[in-house]
Amino acid sequence: MIDFIFLAFIGFVLALGLKRPYLWVLLYVYIDILAPQLIGYGVIQSVPVSLIAFGAAFVGWVLFDRKEGARFSLRQGLILALLVWCFITLQFADYPVEAQTKWDWVWKAMVFAIFLPFTITTRQRIEALALTLVLTVGMIVISTGMKTVLGGGGYGSLKFFVKDNSGIYESSTLATVAIGLIPVIMWFTRFGTIIKPHWTVTGFAAALCFACLMIPIGTEARTGLVCIAALGVFLLRYTEKRLMFIAAAPVLGLIALPFLPQSYYDRMATIVQPGGDESASTRMQVWAWTIDYAADNPLGGGFDSYRSNSFTYTIPVREQSGNTTTTQYREVTDEGRAFHSSFFELLGEQGYPGLILWLLLHGLGVLQMEKTYRRWKGKTDESEAWISPLAAALQIASLIYLVGATFQGIGYQPVMLMIVGLQIGLYSYITRLDSAKRALVTDQVSRRPNRDANRRSNGRKSDPELALP
Repeated sequence: MIDFIFLAFIGFVLALGLKRPYLWVLLYVYIDILAPQLIGYGVIQSVPVSLIAFGAAFVGWVLFDRKEGARFSLRQGLILALLVWCFITLQFADYPVEAQTKWDWVWKAMVFAIFLPFTITTRQRIEALALTLVLTVGMIVISTGMKTVLGGGGYGSLKFFVKDNSGIYESSTLATVAIGLIPVIMWFTRFGTIIKPHWTVTGFAAALCFACLMIPIGTEARTGLVCIAALGVFLLRYTEKRLMFIAAAPVLGLIALPFLPQSYYDRMATIVQPGGDESASTRMQVWAWTIDYAADNPLGGGFDSYRSNSFTYTIPVREQSGNTTTTQYREVTDEGRAFHSSFFELLGEQGYPGLILWLLLHGLGVLQMEKTYRRWKGKTDESEAWISPLAAALQIASLIYLVGATFQGIGYQPVMLMIVGLQIGLYSYITRLDSAKRALVTDQVSRRPNRDANRRSNGRKSDPELALP
C-alpha cells in the first residue's frame, strides 16, 4: 500500500506537469529530500523515480516552460566552478572507488542547484519551491517530533522513515536543516499566497516549529543544540521586544528541563568538555590531521580522502563503583575517521581551491540576502512587502547551515544546495524588479521635458501668463 500510494502520487504530479512543467521541478525536490523509493518495500524500489523526475524537470523546462527572466548568475558560476574542480580532483583521488560513489550523488545535487534558479522566475514559483522544501522536510520532522514527545528518542535509536544514516536522515543533518527552516516556516504565516495566512496556518506553523525544536532533543545531536542557540542570537536582530525575547529563552529552557532524559544531559555536557568524549576528541584530531594533509596536498585528495588518516590520542575513562568515581586515562587509536566538519571536508577533499569556492558561494549568499533585506525593508505594498522578510529568513537558514556545517561533513548537502538555488532565484527576481523600476523612472524623466515644453508652447498660444516660470 505504501508503494502504491507513493507511485500514484508521483504519477499524478507527472500528469499535472504536462500542463504546468514547473511541477516536475517541485516533484524532484520532493523525491530527492524524502526518498520515497527507500521508504517503500516493493516495486517502488525498482522504479527509478528520482531519475524520472530529474529528467522530467530538465526536459520540461527546455521544451515547454517559458524562459523569461532566466539568467546565469555569479553564484551559479561558483557552483559550476566547484563542480568542475570536484571532477578534476576525482581523477587523482586517493580512493578512486569510494570517491566515485560520492561523486555519483554530488554532481546531481550541484547540477540541480545550477538549474533551479532558471525555473523560479516569479513570486509564485519562489513561494512554491519554499513551500515544497518546508512541507517535505516537515514530513520527516513531524514524524520524528511525535516519536520524541512520546518517549522514542535517544542517540542512535530514534527511528526515521529510512534506515540509512546518511543524507538528511543523518541525525545532525536533520537537526541543522530543521532549525534552519524555522524562519521560513514562520514567513508563510504572514506572506503566503498559495496557502493564505489564517489561524489554522499559524497553528500548524507553530506546531511544526515545535517539532523542529524537538529534533535535536530526540536525536541528541549536539550540533542541533548549537544551532538552536545560534537561531536565538540571529533572531534578536528582527525582534522588536528584545529584552522580553532574551528573558523568555531561559524560562523556556527551565520548562523543558523536566522532560529531557539523563542521556541528553550527559551528551550535551561533552560540548563544553570535548576531551571527555571519544567522538568529540576525534573531531579535533581529524581537523589537526586535515590541516597537515592540506599542507602536503594543497589541491586536495578527492572525495573521502579522510580514509588515510590515523592518529593516537588520550581520553579519560570514568568508572562508577558505588559512591566512588575513578578516572583512568587510556590511549585510543583511530583510522579512517570522517572529517566531521564541512570546512575541513572541503579542505581535505578539494584543497584550498575548492574551499575558497565553497566559502565564496555561501558568503556571497549571506551578503546578497543582507542587501535584499535592506533594500526592500519597510515596503508596505503587498507585492513588495514579502521580499525583505523572505531574504532575512533565507539568510538565517544559510547562517544556521554554516554553524551546523562547522561540526559535520555536509558541504554538498542537497537540501542546502536547493536553498542556495532559492536564494539565487530570489536575488535574480528582485534584480529584475529593480531594473524594471529604474527603467520606468528613467522613461518618466525623459518624457517630462517634452511634456513641459509642450505645456509652455500651448500656454503661449492661449494665455501668455501660463508660460511664465
